[in-house]
Amino acid sequence: MTPQAIKQALLSVLSPAEIVEDGTALLTDQRRRYTGSADIIVQPASVASVQAVMRFCFEHRILVTPQGGNTGLCGAAVSDGGVLLNLSKLNRIRHIELADNAITVDAGAVLQHVQEAAAAAGRLFPLSLASEGSCQIGGNIACNAGGLNVLRYGTMRDLVLGLEVVLPNGELVSHLYPLHKNTTGYDLRHLFIGSEGTLGIITGATLKLFAQAETVETAWVGVESIEQAVALLTAVQGRFAERLCSFELVSGYALNLSSEFSRLGKPVEAPWHVLLELTDSVRHDGLIDLLAEFLMEQGFENAVIAHSESERNELWTLRENISASQRNLGASIKHDIAVPIAHVADFVSRCGQALQTAFADIQIVVFGHLGDGSLHYNTFLPQVLSNEVYEYEDAVNTIVYENVLACHGTIAAEHGIGQVKNHWLPSVRSSAEIALMRAIKAELDPHGIMNPGKLLP
Repeated sequence: MTPQAIKQALLSVLSPAEIVEDGTALLTDQRRRYTGSADIIVQPASVASVQAVMRFCFEHRILVTPQGGNTGLCGAAVSDGGVLLNLSKLNRIRHIELADNAITVDAGAVLQHVQEAAAAAGRLFPLSLASEGSCQIGGNIACNAGGLNVLRYGTMRDLVLGLEVVLPNGELVSHLYPLHKNTTGYDLRHLFIGSEGTLGIITGATLKLFAQAETVETAWVGVESIEQAVALLTAVQGRFAERLCSFELVSGYALNLSSEFSRLGKPVEAPWHVLLELTDSVRHDGLIDLLAEFLMEQGFENAVIAHSESERNELWTLRENISASQRNLGASIKHDIAVPIAHVADFVSRCGQALQTAFADIQIVVFGHLGDGSLHYNTFLPQVLSNEVYEYEDAVNTIVYENVLACHGTIAAEHGIGQVKNHWLPSVRSSAEIALMRAIKAELDPHGIMNPGKLLP
């Protein structure tokens, strides 16, 4: 069908306001690496409208690319023809049930708005990402987002109680009641969490809520090595258990970049740094003293503890501005990887040496969530500041991913596979696993219309 014919057909089931006339900005990903095309861009305002679009596309074999806040880093929400289905108008906070500690929201609800709605009800929704002001819950679920608080609360997979999904044929599957136990067969929600829009369109979700923190203590610790940072993590977990909420690793180079960009002084001087945070749902005025005494007892004296909210904000600003501070280095080849925590030091050492052998002047920015073993491992070639750096991507990725796999890790920790890494999937998933994935997709999406070219090789 021609784009005009598709538009005319969809106008019979959608309102004119649900069809985007100028959606150019939605066709390019956040990193401006991919620019796609679409026969039509739609923004359904109801679940019924999503169903109508999918029934039409299923019948006429028209490709569909689901899109949330378009904040992804793997090109998973960039369309290649067909229908780009943007969920931004499905953005309601539907219901909060305090007895179940649950909040039910539309898939297009912005993460920050969900956090705010939970806070207004006296609860915490713990997912926290740099893009929380624009990313959407459906996208968070579709790529199984992680973020800063995985150590205590888990990834998005651990936070979802129920899902509402429109299947490729337009059928609605909805289990949004906040059931905390349900052993009636296969738990189908887990098929869609992390599926990157290849199996259906998430339109709603019921999410777990938690008690708000009444006590928050934050420390920045300078360490001599990653091994020492891991030793600190082990000791903190042993002493403070579930109070440990965040444990971030920052290289000295990454801190230098962020300190200059943020116009904030470095808390301490050291080759490596840890930003850790303890929280408690009850008031605990002595927790700061316990933390200070613990650090001294363990020999981590090169540290500062925030004594006010402004000091805490400065420490977190240094961590959160690392990504923005890298822009002056030019375009980067980014890696969203994870290895077992005990192997992080070995990976960073071996991979760095291998990259410097192949690219003598390469610059490597390392930071991330040491508490769960996931790192942002970003590489820059100073002589190539533009997107032309991607000509070297295969060579760089081969070195990085071979070292990741040698440490029994994964090439995608929290951003997903998308179209950037789908050809690497056979390296981390067996042929039997990929065959099973294909069989599931073929059953749910027999015409292959859902987000083609993403996730599966």
